Amino acid sequence: MENPSDSVKLYYNTEMEKLAMPEYGRNVRRMVETVKAIPDRARRSEQAAAVVKVMEILNPQVRQQENYEQKLWDHLFFIAGPDLDIDSPYPAPEEKFLETKPVPIPLKNKPVKANHYGRNIESIIDLIASEPEGEEKTAMLRDLATYMRQQYLIWNKDSVADETIFKDIEKLSDYRIRVPEGLQLSKISFDANFSRPGMSMNVGQAVSKKKDRKSYGRHNYKKK
Repeated sequence: MENPSDSVKLYYNTEMEKLAMPEYGRNVRRMVETVKAIPDRARRSEQAAAVVKVMEILNPQVRQQENYEQKLWDHLFFIAGPDLDIDSPYPAPEEKFLETKPVPIPLKNKPVKANHYGRNIESIIDLIASEPEGEEKTAMLRDLATYMRQQYLIWNKDSVADETIFKDIEKLSDYRIRVPEGLQLSKISFDANFSRPGMSMNVGQAVSKKKDRKSYGRHNYKKK
């Protein structure tokens, strides 16, 4: 009979304390708690620097920011809380900044008008609609229409008329945009591949080879 004491207890994130900075994970949180428990200040400061190096590895994009090393130390203090007593190369953030909640990012609740284009296309259309009429705006419309045609072909049909894309632009802009007469898009190359995301790029090649094998078999079949 299995001893209940031998069973492994599973821990779920929903049962644990919420992380101040989830992007670093719970292992970094545990490291920080271990550092805080070290009695010797010099040793504690040394291990804190080691944790910052780990944080840099886990969050490499932070290097693209100015003063990224100071930001990493700020993140350390934010994770640890105001009771982290170490010798830091940078001044610790004031406690009021550690307790400040981030400003929520306003999200658009308005539904997307055309799912096969996406919300970003609608944002670009809004931007172009605010541009003054001229060659630059026409060039922007041409580039946008070319991209929208590509998205249309991925998710809808094998072909689409330029006029259909132009009408979509005008409709999505609530008719603030009027596509100039005579605007034409570049011709689609026969070699263009508009595969949906996640589909293998070799699918078409495999089908083509399969057809070639069937054709070869028919042409080389001889009655006995």
